[in-house]
Amino acid sequence: MPMLRGAILTAVVATCAGCGSQAPRAVNQEVAVNAIEARSTDQSVEAPQPGQPGGLPDDRNPVGEGAIDPKSAQGAAQVAQGYGALIEQRRFDEAAKLWSNPGDAARVLTYLQAYEYHLEVGAPGTSEGAAGSIFVTVPVVFYGKMVAGEAFRRPAKIILRRANDVPGSTEDQRRWHIERVDLQPPL
Repeated sequence: MPMLRGAILTAVVATCAGCGSQAPRAVNQEVAVNAIEARSTDQSVEAPQPGQPGGLPDDRNPVGEGAIDPKSAQGAAQVAQGYGALIEQRRFDEAAKLWSNPGDAARVLTYLQAYEYHLEVGAPGTSEGAAGSIFVTVPVVFYGKMVAGEAFRRPAKIILRRANDVPGSTEDQRRWHIERVDLQPPL
């Protein structure tokens, strides 16, 4: 069963990764921030510590505390964290609003609804620009329990995008949104 679930989710994400790029859609970062603050305290599934097998990389570079610039790489990671919180709380309609493409979001969220998912979020990579957009990759680990109660862990990279601050771009286009999720081999 884990192989089937992984294959289905991989196919869905691979399909999403191949979708044509569309103009950025509005991302409600307030939804992401509110979801982080309301994050469930259910600890029924424990995540390995960074640097441990199955955990995120241990880069030993703590993220600074204080106000986060919503246009920074850390702002992108905050959207990824909000996405994870919304999935944990099974608030799938709100999680879908964090995607640039509603069809991609719907396909991925269809499969996420079948399992107990949690999302461990790592430090964001550096911002990279291309053709009027800025991209940030955030390493994550999807983990949880399947219907039969079997635990699983699946690393991934969430790629977020926003429009550069260029003349003609709207405020909605300049907010981070999920462009795609690239799943890695299962742990």
